[in-house]
Amino acid sequence: MLEKMGDFFDKRLENYDQHMLTSIDSAKEFYYFTSDCLPKKSDAKVIDLGCGTGLELENYFLLNPTAKITGIDLAPGMLKALKAKFKNRSLNLILGSYFEVPFGENLFDAAVSVESLHHFTKEEKILLYKKLKNSLKNGGYFILTDYFAKSNEEEQSCREEFLRIKKEQGTHGKEIYHYDTPLTVEHEKETLIAGGFLEVFILKQWSASTATLKAKK
Repeated sequence: MLEKMGDFFDKRLENYDQHMLTSIDSAKEFYYFTSDCLPKKSDAKVIDLGCGTGLELENYFLLNPTAKITGIDLAPGMLKALKAKFKNRSLNLILGSYFEVPFGENLFDAAVSVESLHHFTKEEKILLYKKLKNSLKNGGYFILTDYFAKSNEEEQSCREEFLRIKKEQGTHGKEIYHYDTPLTVEHEKETLIAGGFLEVFILKQWSASTATLKAKK
């Protein structure tokens, strides 16, 4: 049974942090690594797509306590938990879809997303990445740590199964449902380039299915 994205995560809020850190290979390491890739300068402005409870921000605020974070997420409970974690930090938290929320232009020093974007198609993400690239200042960059398909066959199979379940369940329209439909790393890189980023490369391959990418404006 497909669940709406925000509902899915809020139902699992109580054990979310522990689950993410213990159930995904190298999670503790890649959350730390991702945060270490973000800008250290004072008052750095960072936009976080699918920020959840802010696991990627815990170490970042230790490295850069003056950072100004704009976080976007579909789950109100997750945003409430994030706000409670970082009471004395600069947070602009937005409840909504990062596909629909306007980002502005030339505002952010960097963007970040961890374990969120593997639910969407190449076509959907190209439009998102165009908007994201435009929101970055000159010299800005995007750090993406995510779950990726290990092969073209796995990518296609996941997408076909998702569409089959949607049809069987009778879901339609613009609602966002939770189901993993990851691209391969190579297809993700192609998508970022199609979205306007000039250079994309792998910073770290954590496992066969998790990697950290950096895309430069």
